[in-house]
Amino acid sequence: MRHVDLNQFDLNLLIALDALLTEKSVTRAGARMHLSQSAMSGALARLRRAFEDDLLVPIGRRMDLTPLGRELVQPIQDILLQIHSTMTTRAKFDAATSDRHFSIAVSDYVTTILLQDLLQRLASSAPHVTFDLQPLGPRAIEDLERGHLDFLIVPRGYESPLHPTAVLFDESYTCVVWRGNTAVRSTLSLQQYLALGHVVVCVSKVHGPNFDEQVLRRLGYTRRAEVSTSSFDLAPPLVVGTNRVATIAMRLACAYARLLPLRLLPVPFDMPPMTEMLQWHHAHDLDPAHLWLRGELRQAAARLPTASTDARPRRRPGRRRPIAAA
Repeated sequence: MRHVDLNQFDLNLLIALDALLTEKSVTRAGARMHLSQSAMSGALARLRRAFEDDLLVPIGRRMDLTPLGRELVQPIQDILLQIHSTMTTRAKFDAATSDRHFSIAVSDYVTTILLQDLLQRLASSAPHVTFDLQPLGPRAIEDLERGHLDFLIVPRGYESPLHPTAVLFDESYTCVVWRGNTAVRSTLSLQQYLALGHVVVCVSKVHGPNFDEQVLRRLGYTRRAEVSTSSFDLAPPLVVGTNRVATIAMRLACAYARLLPLRLLPVPFDMPPMTEMLQWHHAHDLDPAHLWLRGELRQAAARLPTASTDARPRRRPGRRRPIAAA
């Protein structure tokens, strides 16, 4: 292994290296770091000497990473995030006085059934802690890996394989129809299910179909999507006044059945439970603030009502007004 004298290496160059590896452009990396193109070119030259590799090379009209450059992307991001975590971590965390800020990528469904009550409680016990709830966009995992997110809450199978996870809760599914639906009575057969129009939730086309759609495809079934929405909270209202059906999480369905003229019917095929996972960057494993919030999230999940038709939500979803039956 080649010996590297860190006393002779400017560790600030790691920030420049991260920008170059991410942007794959001297110009864009310089703009990101507020440096001139000549200054960024000088940093690249120093990095090439230090690593004894070109790192970034022209291919046609674009720039691309060398094999070593590609291997350095994740380690450099991890090093910088670890440094940031070390500099901001304190030996103790006092939720009552801390002004820590947390960013969480989470679906509106989990926000409604889990975070709404938790954030209400934390407003009293941790009054200065702030939260940024972000949608599960196509870059959520990348944002987590780059340190732009503290937590990611997603179904099992959608998380990154590179960072720690913890199970939050399991969820079953149900079908939801309007009480005045003339095409469905007390039960729903598979034939009826496939013949009906559906309200389908699609959070992100980049990460593929949602959990329920994946199950249907594995079974070889195709449903007719008449309405598509990126919001789980919109699915129940969108079946009201129609003969459409939505397949949604049981706890969310129970919450909206208290507000809207809805009927809950068993899914007419073998629908396995979904497991919601909590994920964070491994650099935050021992961060006292992260440990505190992880504990609060797990406790909140443990307080959730049973995922069944007998479940009763502790509070009604916010910002929704009942829609009168047609």
